[in-house]
Amino acid sequence: MPRLRLDTSLEMLLERLALSSAPAAVATIVSTAGSTYRKSGARMLIEADGRLTGLLSGGCLEQDLREHALAALAARACRVVEYDMRGDDDLVFGIGAGCEGAMRIVVEPADPGSRAIAALRSAGAALAAGESAALAVVHAGPDAELGTRAWPATAGLDAELATTCATVVATETSQHLRWDRERGAREAWIQYLAPAPRVLVCGAGADAEPLVAQLRALRFVVTVCDHRPAYGDPARFPGASVHVAPAAELAGHVDLARHYAAVVMSHHLASDAAYLAALAASPVEHIGLLGPRPRRERLMAQLGHAIAHQLAPRLRGPVGLDLGAVTPEGIALAIAAELHALAAGRPGGPSAHPASAT
Repeated sequence: MPRLRLDTSLEMLLERLALSSAPAAVATIVSTAGSTYRKSGARMLIEADGRLTGLLSGGCLEQDLREHALAALAARACRVVEYDMRGDDDLVFGIGAGCEGAMRIVVEPADPGSRAIAALRSAGAALAAGESAALAVVHAGPDAELGTRAWPATAGLDAELATTCATVVATETSQHLRWDRERGAREAWIQYLAPAPRVLVCGAGADAEPLVAQLRALRFVVTVCDHRPAYGDPARFPGASVHVAPAAELAGHVDLARHYAAVVMSHHLASDAAYLAALAASPVEHIGLLGPRPRRERLMAQLGHAIAHQLAPRLRGPVGLDLGAVTPEGIALAIAAELHALAAGRPGGPSAHPASAT
């Protein structure tokens, strides 16, 4: 499985674009230095009426970026904007920024039919299919060549850029590129985009609703399965894929290999055992079980030594970080927090300072 991507700002932008046909611009960070709120590859949608989707700073730069977005829309051309707040003040910009870093941002029109929209949608389609993609943002060179392109879909990529995009996807590593052509050098930030995390929720009881809502707020891809038709109502789980099938037939209804984590929470002992048995034979990396430790031990004994041995390295039960949660919403937060940490390769615990995160 490719490494997972926790920055799901692309999906957030695409969701907003699907709801609105108003003029808008996309702002993309292509390089940073020092302490910045977001890193290269982060995106924000700026609509002509001032509505924002996403953030590139803690609110320091957004008002100024609105003005650049309006200018880009009026000119129907990309603008490259640089901010440097590493000094004691920001008299040059006059925006009162509280950050202590520098960033370079490309602002480009994203109206229907634009190159930016085509590139973002192309990458989004690949990611929704569980595939990797690359987005190349040209930020230096002739004005007509600035902006975002997708790989492997956008036509017109010159050979060097296309080759580097292929390398970025093959190595799962974003990189900067500088290359020479007629009329001078070009520079691009090429972002590797892994699929968003996919989570399988086995059980569609009332307490699954806040968990799915929390995971969908993170833009994780969520699948819900339950053996009870009355529980398998898609309207209860907006944005999730819902399946109704016997627990023992889980592998026949869901491609388990595409999920990095599963949470077993049907509150029905026999069904939980069947879900665990199916997951034991799957490549799912992290398997969470709701309920106290005595119930987990009872299930392991019921499944037998061979299946319990398969589950042992991957099983987390009770699932969820120890937040002292007592309500369904609090328990959902604890579970979602643990799943987020696992997707990031972190053990969970005190947060790292944003400047040290990569």
